[in-house]
Amino acid sequence: MITLALSKGRIFEEVLPFLAAAGIRPLENPEDSRKLMIGTNREDLRIVVLRATDVPTYVQYGAADLGVAGWDSLYEHGGNGLYVPVDLGIARCRMSVAAPRGFDWDTNVRRGSRIRVATKYIKWSRDYFAREGVHVDLIKLYGSMELADAIVDLVSTGATLKANNMVEIKTIAPISSRLIVNQAAMKLKREELMPIMDAMRSVVEERRRKE
Repeated sequence: MITLALSKGRIFEEVLPFLAAAGIRPLENPEDSRKLMIGTNREDLRIVVLRATDVPTYVQYGAADLGVAGWDSLYEHGGNGLYVPVDLGIARCRMSVAAPRGFDWDTNVRRGSRIRVATKYIKWSRDYFAREGVHVDLIKLYGSMELADAIVDLVSTGATLKANNMVEIKTIAPISSRLIVNQAAMKLKREELMPIMDAMRSVVEERRRKE
């Protein structure tokens, strides 16, 4: 039996049509079901739905054989024990630096001011600001950002920033969702996994041809 880990939230709405195009359909609505594991139309495949940040960990430690995770979660996780064979090209957005409207980012950077940055993406932030040579104090926060001069977070349409009177300062990286596979499972269950992986690759290639 193959276990596929999917994430709740922003990825979920886009991954179900993608899986359907690959011939994979859950037998129940994963968001409504109280079951931990949900069967699919394939007898050899079941689905588990988790928090986005937990998907890489579940796959790394073999609780799931493969999964779909955003590049934001994967980079923050570090990728240990994972094989990342396919960029699915879904749930696209970007990792960005944003600040309240009126905050003079460039002037503060030129002066060498130590900027307070709130984020749940500590690794993303630490690596980016180290590359840029910008001095920051990172504050790990998941909600309110009033303690900081700026934030590092995912941006899609920018509507949330606008609603909070904030502006995008820098784009760190484009984000999309990837297929991830447990490295041990790739060796031990290769024959079972390859048809699923190939079906997903075919969907990606077909969508690219239509772009």
